[in-house]
Amino acid sequence: MSLPPNLRGALFMVVAMAVFTANDAITKLASESMNIGQIILVRGLFASVLIGAIAWQQGALRSLRAALHPLILWRTLGEAGGTITYLVALSHIPLANVSAVQQALPLAVTIGAALFFGEGVGWRRWLSIAAGFTGVMIIVRPGFEGFSAYSLLVMGCVVFCAVRDLVTRQITEDVPTLLISTVTAVAITLLGAVLTPPMGGWTPMAPRETGLLALAAVLLFIGYQFIIKAMRVGDVSFIAPFRYTALLWAILLGVVIFGDFPDIPTVAGSIVIVCSGIYMLYRERTVGKHNTAAESTGPAMAPDGI
Repeated sequence: MSLPPNLRGALFMVVAMAVFTANDAITKLASESMNIGQIILVRGLFASVLIGAIAWQQGALRSLRAALHPLILWRTLGEAGGTITYLVALSHIPLANVSAVQQALPLAVTIGAALFFGEGVGWRRWLSIAAGFTGVMIIVRPGFEGFSAYSLLVMGCVVFCAVRDLVTRQITEDVPTLLISTVTAVAITLLGAVLTPPMGGWTPMAPRETGLLALAAVLLFIGYQFIIKAMRVGDVSFIAPFRYTALLWAILLGVVIFGDFPDIPTVAGSIVIVCSGIYMLYRERTVGKHNTAAESTGPAMAPDGI
């Protein structure tokens, strides 16, 4: 028996979030044996070949001149900053903490759209944004026991990703999406090559580490395919909130793989962030916005470059 479109879309979204979170877990495992620069380089090589081949096959690389567009440059810079801050934080703090803070990205995108693009944000959504960032502060807990400076890097990643997503909204539709993805993948790979020496140099890789990073690249590709399926078969307003299942997957994988059990502040802050994000999505749909914050943010609410 076939599922209704919305339920199928929700299922696709849940699978996508599981795959994206598995990629995070693999990356965190790899960081135990090699530096972040090398991870970015190796994972980027696999991703660049995979995405580049698909872009070539679909003719997206015929418009290489478009890759020099200033907006694509700004998007790539945002992606680079988000990738570095995200991966450094991921290698030092629990997976669930990183995922929870990253869920504030739609809130940051809404603030940016209001400040720089003049989009109207009513008092209810401002209250929702304030509540969401209160949840972030509960998780980060600055000045209290359990505070980690690496949590601030995740907040920095949210800012970089918000820049990326706001710039992406300004890129015209005549620029192929696969071209943007290919440029991003190659740029992030080059960034990894530059960062590897100052971050500790090259570490010889066993087949296990190489295989894990290749798997991470494939998982990202699979995740994006499920995202596309999810957005095409159902109503975005119904499906988008299921992005927050990434947090549940992060908690589960964190416990099973790393033995990291989330503490009470992390759970409480996560609930506040998710509730504020879902409410803001509801309000944006209620007031008739055609391009909501949940639709405008990256599919995994994390840098594509990871």
